[in-house]
Amino acid sequence: MTLNPDLKYAIHVVVFILWILFFEIICGAIPLDSTDPLLNFDPFERYGVTGTLLLYLLRITSLLVLPQCICNMLGLLLFNGFKEKVQLNAAPMLAPLVCFRIVTRGDYPDLVKQNVETNINTCYEAGIENFIFEIVTDKAINLLSRRRPHVREVVVPPTYRSKSGAKFKARALQYCLEDDVNCLQEEDWIVHLDEETLLSVNAVCGILNFCEAGKHQFGQGVITYANGEIVNWITTLSDSFRVADDMGKLRLQFSVFHKPLFGWKGSFVVTQFGAEKKVSFDHGLEGSIAEDCFFSMIAFRDGYTFDFIEGEMYEKSPFTFWDFLQQRKRWLQGIYLTVHSKVVPLKYKYLLALSLYAWATMPFTTLQVFLCPLFPLPRFMPLDILVAYVGAVNLYMYIIGVTKSFSHKYRNNAWRLLLYTTGALITIPFNVIIENIAVLMGMFGRKDEFYVVNKDVQNHLNVNLNTKIVELEV
Repeated sequence: MTLNPDLKYAIHVVVFILWILFFEIICGAIPLDSTDPLLNFDPFERYGVTGTLLLYLLRITSLLVLPQCICNMLGLLLFNGFKEKVQLNAAPMLAPLVCFRIVTRGDYPDLVKQNVETNINTCYEAGIENFIFEIVTDKAINLLSRRRPHVREVVVPPTYRSKSGAKFKARALQYCLEDDVNCLQEEDWIVHLDEETLLSVNAVCGILNFCEAGKHQFGQGVITYANGEIVNWITTLSDSFRVADDMGKLRLQFSVFHKPLFGWKGSFVVTQFGAEKKVSFDHGLEGSIAEDCFFSMIAFRDGYTFDFIEGEMYEKSPFTFWDFLQQRKRWLQGIYLTVHSKVVPLKYKYLLALSLYAWATMPFTTLQVFLCPLFPLPRFMPLDILVAYVGAVNLYMYIIGVTKSFSHKYRNNAWRLLLYTTGALITIPFNVIIENIAVLMGMFGRKDEFYVVNKDVQNHLNVNLNTKIVELEV
């Protein structure tokens, strides 16, 4: 039996609420036995003043992520994330010009060429005609030699330097905004994509609806990572949490508050050109490591508004554990630089700061897995309920993320869905270990590096094949 989107949404809401209640009970936050001896003892006598204070500090530190969990829960409960088709609100021929901008170093030209071809066909399928794909690259990849309409290649000269000395991707994005390079008008729109990002018809329709409404200057939607060939199942299942994060707090912050309370991602970014140019990507080194997050905070500070865009785009999770680790490390460092920047007042970034420090203190809060059984604390229901609530929401994020990401693979097959969900839950220890290592490397390492993850499937397969051939010859 095929479940319609509304029924899926209703089941999800009921399951989510029941899951939180169930988790609170099995964790003992809502005690069923009032005679439990843990309810009555003096921790100061058992552990001493210092030990007790440290144990409670660890508990309270784990609540830094509470605002994020609340927003994720509300986003997942208030909005139906299972809609299968995005309806156009107006004729696509009347849409404003949309520029799909892809920034690349030029190391994987075949990947870029193939994805541009695929994305152009998707635009035609969606009925859009007034569009252009702009590839911004450090190395020429000669896309124009294909004589395909709607394509423009911009090569960033090695001598280019922005006013503030922006680096990496921010430098390339800023180069496009220079008057002698730009070909867009103030009212045109830009859709920022990574070199491996694939559009869907629904995403194109959602973008057109957003642009035609013209109520907000910036927008973003959901990205999933299980479309097509899956290279690394562990990293892909781990990224199901990010999918749920898009469906939860990202949708809530943009649909309800129209502000990037927790920042945003660097892909599936839709901007009005005039607004992007005023905000700019020219913010020095501190705005170059996580240029997306820094940009959103500057736009927030300057009074621009945001909205959620329906539809989803497809990307790939890192192929190797090293890439996965380096990706998380760069994000942490970029957000750290954003939170500590003097150009963004605290009132705009305090929620982002809480998320950062929740992440940065993971090595300490992870210790609770071992310390709680060894050094239990007396029951204090408000604190216990909140700590268990955080755990319940974070675990459910993997479940709903898998349900969304792998919907095209299980096709209402309950056993296959159970298999994917079990796999995602099994990857949690891996994810926790990687995040902890990323924290240690990110907080104590250099914060002026920009690691580029390889997302070229064919290149990755060829490298592995060549490695195996060499091993066989040896």
